[in-house]
Amino acid sequence: MENKIRVLVAKAGLDGHDRGAKIIAAALRDAGMEVIYTGLRQTPEMIVEAALQEDVDVIGISILSGAHMTIFPKILNLMKEKGLTDVLLTGGGIIPDEDIEALKRMGVGEIFTPGAVTTEIAEYIRRWRKDHPRE
Repeated sequence: MENKIRVLVAKAGLDGHDRGAKIIAAALRDAGMEVIYTGLRQTPEMIVEAALQEDVDVIGISILSGAHMTIFPKILNLMKEKGLTDVLLTGGGIIPDEDIEALKRMGVGEIFTPGAVTTEIAEYIRRWRKDHPRE
């Protein structure tokens, strides 16, 4: 039997709106993934520590606060420091197209903006895991 894909969904920073993150978490669960939702106001350190402890395949960050160009790079750096090189960092929120491109160049996966289809997010994660099997 194939191992379930484990996804950590986190709200980074001071953003207090988590409806979208909860919708994504539920949709990924419905798609057969194991989802850990960390709740609101998580620091990059808390997110990466939770990802390590939970042995996740994917970290999904929901961010609406405008701090995405600070938070995503900080999480990427912490992931590298902690050896999470086989974990996908992806996310979504209110992020301008030019920032999405810059984040992808840094190593962030796909960024999903409001209105994204949840089945496409699940399919993206499945494809990524298939193309990046864990040892």
